[in-house]
Amino acid sequence: MNEFALDQELVDALKTHLSGIKTKIVLAVGGASHPKYVELKSLLMQVAKCNEMLHVQEKTDLGFNRTQGLGFEIFRDDIPTGIAFAGVPGGHEFSSFILAMLNAAGLGKLPDSYMQSKIKSLKGPIKVRTFVSLSCENCPEVVQVLNQMALLHNDFTHEMIDGDLAGPEVARLKIGSVPAVFVQDEMLMSGKLDLGSILEKLSAHFGENMASQTDKTPDLNAMTPEPKHFDVLVVGGGPAGVAAAIYSARKGLKTGIVAERMGGQVRDTKGIENLISTVYTEGEILTQNMTKHLSEYPIEIMEYRRVEGFDFENQKLKSVKLNTGETLTFEKMIFATGAKWRELKVPGEKEYLGRGVAFCPHCDGPLYKGKSVAVVGGGNSGVEAALDLAGICKDVVVVEYSEELKADQVLIDKMKATSNIRFVLGAKTEEILGKDGMVVALKYQDRISNQSHLLDLSGVFVQIGLVPNSSSLKGLVDMNAFGEIQIDAKCRTNVSGVYAAGDVTTVPFKQIVVSLGEGAKAALAAYEDRMHG
Repeated sequence: MNEFALDQELVDALKTHLSGIKTKIVLAVGGASHPKYVELKSLLMQVAKCNEMLHVQEKTDLGFNRTQGLGFEIFRDDIPTGIAFAGVPGGHEFSSFILAMLNAAGLGKLPDSYMQSKIKSLKGPIKVRTFVSLSCENCPEVVQVLNQMALLHNDFTHEMIDGDLAGPEVARLKIGSVPAVFVQDEMLMSGKLDLGSILEKLSAHFGENMASQTDKTPDLNAMTPEPKHFDVLVVGGGPAGVAAAIYSARKGLKTGIVAERMGGQVRDTKGIENLISTVYTEGEILTQNMTKHLSEYPIEIMEYRRVEGFDFENQKLKSVKLNTGETLTFEKMIFATGAKWRELKVPGEKEYLGRGVAFCPHCDGPLYKGKSVAVVGGGNSGVEAALDLAGICKDVVVVEYSEELKADQVLIDKMKATSNIRFVLGAKTEEILGKDGMVVALKYQDRISNQSHLLDLSGVFVQIGLVPNSSSLKGLVDMNAFGEIQIDAKCRTNVSGVYAAGDVTTVPFKQIVVSLGEGAKAALAAYEDRMHG
């Protein structure tokens, strides 16, 4: 049994972060007979010393005992918050623990008022458990969203469970990936999830009340907002959308931004080394920086929303309906929903996204320096990716489904002249395999012999094309055969007052820096057109 030791630098940072807590927060810990109890209690005691309003109490009647007998619950003013941690919240879940205390005290970023009302309208009682791995990068977002839901809803409890300490339960429930969210013994959802998708799953399972639940805390009151009008409405929260919103707000226009999740596709990019003036950053960090920049302006951010339909009948006052039931009106709209990589849809692809499965050789290629990788796709993008990676990686194999490469002959010739690139034709990708959280092999089937083969490697770059996120505008604006929105030199579509920017458009080169410029250009064009009537 070892005590947990926080380094002084972290302790100093915690004192700063937790200094705003003015409400009594109790960490009720149980499981004294567990081998890791001393470690857990030591961690809690050290954190509690960072603010006199934090207290640690030992209890024996905690609800999480059914899982593994070790953990703690969070109380606010001696009232249960509905949040429990079963295990020692180290690794990536340490931030979930700290955020839970801050949120319990009414601090930190919470969902906007409309999303709060949707959360509180869920039919209770709701009791969910999330199995995690402390090394999982996708787990904290799910844990933190469900913790916030527990705080906002008066009949909702959430328990985070460290799967490494709950072996028998993990085996019994046959859990093969994390995060895995359970209602009793039923897996309700798993994998990378955000507030919007979690809310949809819970709503479908538990249903909704006509009236919202009452609040657990007076300062988190939420009500459905009145319909809003914007001079400029930006749809999409990636680089193009953020740039468009900032440029519009700087012109003094009432600006709103609607997004399924801020950052968009960029958020899933591990390493970014081609954003000029920034030697290296990561998608999550860039997303945080973009969101922070947005907050410097009076821009209304409506995250976790999805467009359900547009009404362009009125040329001067158009409208959009969201999946939340909200209707927004606007004079100008900048559509910047980006694109998503066309997926293989094979086992292992989603599980190892960002841990061996990648889609952008420009962004992620340098992370595989000196390693063996595969590129799935033998078209121009696939062969170009292989040529880019060949200068970085130990060796590259191009896996193509067809019996011949589809790239331009000049690219094929260049690839054949590159000593560390080889290709496999007539190969159907069947599975991406991993070990210890990272990709170790790709399994493919020879379409002639039907025999399966394994390629030992560290990375798989999927290059089978992009799919623009343009479906909600289908039939309303002109698009090309690939679903990209047709725009002119100033990002105008064929519909007056409707602009588009970034990867969802016909603009060449799908790059972050290009999207930033296109978003700015669209905003300036919208402002110019507005001034000229």
